[in-house]
Amino acid sequence: AKEKPMEGQVVAVGTGHHHENGTTQPLAVKVGDQIVFNKWSGTEITVDGQDYIVMKESDIMGIIDGANAAKKAA
Repeated sequence: AKEKPMEGQVVAVGTGHHHENGTTQPLAVKVGDQIVFNKWSGTEITVDGQDYIVMKESDIMGIIDGANAAKKAA
């Protein structure tokens, strides 16, 4: 059976991907982005009674454009 992707909002991000040569590649996502990811991506955690999913940026399938998301909701 084909699983439908899930949507979520980014609430925190790390500093980026650290390369062996000492450089850091910034992340493409930022706090507040609406994202799409596979149902089984990441690791579920609970902090102060709130559930979160911690995942690598490579697990994110895409970022939903805010303007188009607003039109869809209306």
